[in-house]
Amino acid sequence: MPEPATLTLLGTGFIAMGVRYLRTKYRSMKPKFDRIVGLILLVAFAPIIGLTALLVKLTSRGPAFYKQERVGEHGRTFNIIKVRTMRPDAETKSGPVWADAHDSRVTLVGGFLRRSHLDELPQLVNVVRGEMSLVGPRPERPHFVQQLRERIPGYDQRLTVKPGITGLAQVRAGYDHALRDVRRKVKLDTMYAQRMCWWVDFIIIVRTMGKFVDSGERRG
Repeated sequence: MPEPATLTLLGTGFIAMGVRYLRTKYRSMKPKFDRIVGLILLVAFAPIIGLTALLVKLTSRGPAFYKQERVGEHGRTFNIIKVRTMRPDAETKSGPVWADAHDSRVTLVGGFLRRSHLDELPQLVNVVRGEMSLVGPRPERPHFVQQLRERIPGYDQRLTVKPGITGLAQVRAGYDHALRDVRRKVKLDTMYAQRMCWWVDFIIIVRTMGKFVDSGERRG
């Protein structure tokens, strides 16, 4: 009869194999799940997206939506879609720069949309297209990806999964103010890429909804 220690080791091995199998299975199911849920949410939020777009058009010149090139899974680029929250000429003189919580380029209505995260809703189109996931590392611009690859070892590990509307770094960290903030987010994104499963995604979505409700209560 096997020794208790041997049985424990075998049991631990079987559990680890089971966890790996479930994660692999989830990875294969996630794209279809994202597209189905993304389409349902897009239809449900269409009136809100329309109202926010109209509000932007009525309060500032320029288009209601904007597209911006981002780097997605395995380095493939795509155009992310968001409700415009900045002035149309925001980066004409400065070039690409990171946004922060008190960005002077953000319009009055844009500030409200950012705090409420309503400007993110059009990204559901990217989810339905298969360019993004509901949960995953936030996609960055090519200009910054090139810089961060040179400064942060292992940065490309966060590109092994599809980018998301929300992610582990978003629920556990705020805006980037320095390179150390980016390093922390990259660490969280890498952790997510390694441990991604239905339970982790569920927790991130719940926490994202909690932050949304909390921001609404503070405004009220």
